Amino acid sequence: MHTPSATLLIIDDNQDVRTQLASYLRTLDFTVLEAESGAQGLQLFNDCQADLLISALHLPKMTGLDLIRHIRQTGSETPVILLSSSGSMGDALESLHLGATDYVIKPLENLAVFEFSVRRALEEAALRLENRIYRETLEATNRELQTSLSLLQEDQSAGRQMQLSMLPQTPWQADELCFAHRIIPSLYLSGDFVDYFRLDQHRIAFYLADVSGHGASSAFVTVLLKFMTTRLLYESRRNGWLRLFKPSEVLAYINRGLINCKLGKHVTMLGGVIDHQTRKLTYCIGGHLPLPVLYSAGKARFLEGKGLPVGLFENAEHEDYVLDLPEAFSLTMLSDGIFDLLPGASLTDKEASLPQLISAAGGTLQGLCETLGLASVEEMPDDIALLVLSRNLP
Repeated sequence: MHTPSATLLIIDDNQDVRTQLASYLRTLDFTVLEAESGAQGLQLFNDCQADLLISALHLPKMTGLDLIRHIRQTGSETPVILLSSSGSMGDALESLHLGATDYVIKPLENLAVFEFSVRRALEEAALRLENRIYRETLEATNRELQTSLSLLQEDQSAGRQMQLSMLPQTPWQADELCFAHRIIPSLYLSGDFVDYFRLDQHRIAFYLADVSGHGASSAFVTVLLKFMTTRLLYESRRNGWLRLFKPSEVLAYINRGLINCKLGKHVTMLGGVIDHQTRKLTYCIGGHLPLPVLYSAGKARFLEGKGLPVGLFENAEHEDYVLDLPEAFSLTMLSDGIFDLLPGASLTDKEASLPQLISAAGGTLQGLCETLGLASVEEMPDDIALLVLSRNLP
C-alpha cells in the first residue's frame, strides 16, 4: 500500500511521456514533479528529496545511469525506475547493478502494470527504511547494553573484591585451634559467608551464613552481616557485655536487624563460641542444614540442634547448645549448596552420607575438598561455603 503523500519525480525529455505518466499518477493521489533533463531532475531531487525517481534511460548530456550514480554517491537509497525504449539486456543488467529498482520498456501501453511497479518500489523502499531504523535501534540498544554490562562487571568486580576482603584469613591459627574456609559462588558474588574472630583471650566466635537467593542482593546482605556482628562486638566490649556474648543473642541481634532493614531477605546460620580454656563449644542453629559435623577418633556425627531462620520472624527464639570438645577434633560446617555434590537420590540420603565422607577426608578442609572434587567445580546452581575448625588433628 502506497503512502498518498509520496512524492514522485519524473525525468524525461519527451513531454508526451511525462504528461501521460504524471496525469495518471496524480489520479492515484501521488504528488508528481517533472523535469525534462538529467541536470534539472537532479536539482529537483536535491531540493525536494522525492520518494521515488522515474527516469528515462536515454537523456541528453546526463543519462539515467549517470543519475543513479550521482544519487547513490550521496548515500541516498531512494528507489529508481528506469524507462527505456530499448530492450537491451545489457542496459537492464547495468541499471539493476547500479541500484535501479525496476527497468520498464516504453511505450507504456498498460499503465496498470506501471502502477504496480511504482507501488512495489515504494513498498520495498518503506520496508528498507523500516529495516534500517530497526537495525539502528538494535545497534543502539546493543551499545547501551554493552555499556551497562561493562558497568555491571565493574560493579561486580568491585563487589567481589570487597566481599573477599571481608573474609577472614584462611587458614588461621589461634592457639591450639585452626580455622579454614572455602567459598564457591554460583555467580560472581556469593550469598554465603563465614567469619571467625577473637572475643577475648580465651574465646573465639565463628559463624557460617547462607543468605536466601543468589547474586548481588544476597551478597549485599553478607556485608550487612559483617557490619552487624562487628558492631555488636564493639558495643559488647564498650558496655562490658563481652562475657555474656552468646550465639543465641548474636542470632537474635541479626534477626532484629534484618527485619528492620526490610530487605526481603532471610539467612540460615550456624554460630558458635569456643572457649579453649574450658574446651567447651556453645553453638546455636538458625534454621540451617546440614547440621555441623563433629569428627574425632576416626568417627563423625551430626551435632544436635534446631532453630528458626534469621530475619523471618520477629519473635524468633534461638537456643544455645553446649558441648564438651574432645582433645583432638574437627568441626565441619557447610551451606546447603553442598547437597548438589553429595551422593544419594534424596535429600535424606545425601545428608546421611556426609559424616562418612568427612571421616574419609580425615576431618580436614583439604581432604573434604578432594573427596568432593571441589577443585574441578566450575559452575554450581547454588553457592557453597565450607568452614572447618580443628584441634590436634594428625
